[in-house]
Amino acid sequence: MKILILGGGQVGASVAENLVGEGNDVTLVDQDSNLLKLLQDRLDIRTVHGNAAQPAVLRDAGIEEAEMLLALTRNDETNLVACALAEQRYNVPTRIARLRATDYVDGEQPVMTQFGVEHAICPEQIVTDNLLRVLAYPRALQVLDFAGSLVQMVVTRAEAGGKLLGKPLRQLRADMPETDCRICAIYRKDKLVYPDGDTVLEADDEVFFIAARADVPAMLSELRASEKPVRRVMIAGGGNIGYRLARMLSGHYEVKLIEHGAQRARWLAENLPQVLVLHGEATDEGLLEGENVDEMDVFCALTNDDEDNLMSTLLAKRMGARRVIALVNRASYVDLLEGNRIDIVISPYLSTIGSILAHLRRGDVVAAQPVRRGAAEVMEVVIHGDENTSSLVGRTLERIALPRGCSIVAVLRGTQVLMAHHDLQLQTDDHVIFFVHGRHKVRQIEKLTQVKLGFF
Repeated sequence: MKILILGGGQVGASVAENLVGEGNDVTLVDQDSNLLKLLQDRLDIRTVHGNAAQPAVLRDAGIEEAEMLLALTRNDETNLVACALAEQRYNVPTRIARLRATDYVDGEQPVMTQFGVEHAICPEQIVTDNLLRVLAYPRALQVLDFAGSLVQMVVTRAEAGGKLLGKPLRQLRADMPETDCRICAIYRKDKLVYPDGDTVLEADDEVFFIAARADVPAMLSELRASEKPVRRVMIAGGGNIGYRLARMLSGHYEVKLIEHGAQRARWLAENLPQVLVLHGEATDEGLLEGENVDEMDVFCALTNDDEDNLMSTLLAKRMGARRVIALVNRASYVDLLEGNRIDIVISPYLSTIGSILAHLRRGDVVAAQPVRRGAAEVMEVVIHGDENTSSLVGRTLERIALPRGCSIVAVLRGTQVLMAHHDLQLQTDDHVIFFVHGRHKVRQIEKLTQVKLGFF
């Protein structure tokens, strides 16, 4: 696919790297010539220097042949103008814009639609939503919503105290006879274990399971000892993400927010009346001690500086914070640190790419979320056709041949959540959720879900 990306910042560059890795033809536009040189040296992409809102620059970047426009600059207005030009002058089929201001997005007839924006993404809000889901389940490493939040996939580590630890997975049905959940994948020492009824769960296994939203807490108790709910949260960094998270948590949690900028701290204090805003550095041991960081259920480091986030979370953990979360942009840091002394590492790029992947996938793809730091993917696909025009419709799961490492884990039929048992027969319009280990296998899943020519 020919994709034009506007903006070579952290989000744009990370998205470009991911898309190139999937074999797409990517061109990236930015006004920083030094940044473009670095990206071109590192990635197999074409770069164009210039203002992304100018028609001449867009033409030079090949917008006339582009199949998708990703307007990811830091300026909302630039992104809007570029999408308007892409629709009105060049008829680009898919137009996605990064928009921070809610005024452009909210309402029955959002302003963004008048500028040709088909889908808006806000990385800051996506990260905030991810954090809120993780805070809702104290033992989860990652929580993904599917089927309009009726179904959730949760990633957690098996630990001592979990009822299922040291037992075969078939024990799960005996422990939870009225609850239908499915363990999709187990990663043991970074290697995939294909789970079946005889698989015995070990301590430190990274477990992926899927369940109806209401059944998630019960399933977590099978894998880890019970933990008290989150009540006290300390946030380091009062930028867009820190402010959004504090605003969403205030009134439900006891929240403290540390901000190093005096003017920004005053603004936060005025706009977050239920949050205790502290002016200072999150790496100041004296400040953390004085504000009782050892009593915090969660410490979230959400500044724009990776190193500050890592240092402050390590310090908070050493001083007694029960759980620490760091926002980290560099992919190499994410791989290195998560699950070590830092409980959760949040990557804005990995959070954002999921909002884009569904538009890249062939077929009726509702959602596509990367997991395991991009090594695997979870897809929600609506299947169509009948037994003659579809490789899935009318067949039981045991009759469907999937690539090794791929599995159907759940099905949403109307509002009914069905776990993927071998005798489940798929029907047209089912929402089928796939777990795909090895994202190079995504194309095989896409081909499997597409209807044959006779359907049309």
